[in-house]
Amino acid sequence: MKEIKVQAPAKINITLDVIGKREDGFHDLKSIMHAISLYDYLTVRIDEAEGIQIELSGTSEEIPYDNSNLVWKAAEKFLQTAGIENAKVSVYLEKNIPVQAGMAGGSTDGAAMLYALNRLYDNVLSEEQINDICAQLGSDLNFCLKGGCAICTSRGEKIRPIPFLEKPVSVVKPRYLKISAKEAFQEYDLLAHETSNYTDKLVPFIVCGNFDENLMHNDLEEGMRSKYPELNNFKTSMPNSIMSGSGAIFYQFTPEFEVLFDRDEFIVFENLKTIGDGIREVWE
Repeated sequence: MKEIKVQAPAKINITLDVIGKREDGFHDLKSIMHAISLYDYLTVRIDEAEGIQIELSGTSEEIPYDNSNLVWKAAEKFLQTAGIENAKVSVYLEKNIPVQAGMAGGSTDGAAMLYALNRLYDNVLSEEQINDICAQLGSDLNFCLKGGCAICTSRGEKIRPIPFLEKPVSVVKPRYLKISAKEAFQEYDLLAHETSNYTDKLVPFIVCGNFDENLMHNDLEEGMRSKYPELNNFKTSMPNSIMSGSGAIFYQFTPEFEVLFDRDEFIVFENLKTIGDGIREVWE
């Protein structure tokens, strides 16, 4: 029996430019993503077994613990790629990142699964193989694995690291509102758009050690604000806030919000920070 515990950080989108729709139905993107200090934790154990067995459990009642979960899919893909035919993989997931919130909660857990298994199996797969699996499983896993700050292109799976920012972060989300990426892009496609270019404008400022909050932008925000009045209220009450990913979270680079939120109706995280890491082992 071998066991490891890893932390999986959430991400925010500082920019999200939709370049166009692809033939495969996805959209080409250009985005600056940043990891932040809000973590899920995976405890992963491997034991000897006949054939392959996967057991997944955790703290959240909002996610499935079967083969539809990205953690389960990542485990299956890893074992298949590594040629491992006999193993029992047990995973306990401490879920802190809100579900369907635009923070890559599922993606970061999937990336953490790959990281954990590769460590437990003495790095049997190369970095290139792990990144290939990440790209097969979803758009954000490659970034979540690496963390820090990066320009993400194609579906989001191609990443180019840039210097990470040191910023305080606060996050708010309507407690009962969940938005899938599919829904957000469908709403985007219903609106008329000109191609935006906020990513390319902001990157030089970051590289030179400066930052211009006026260049923070998310192309998906307009559609979601039009559909959900509670999201539009965020922007009205907090003009400097921005939606991350497909929503439904809004965030500001501030230690604490000036607006008070009813904690029964909203999930609020304050005093977070941007971080330069991705998936990491936890030493206890």
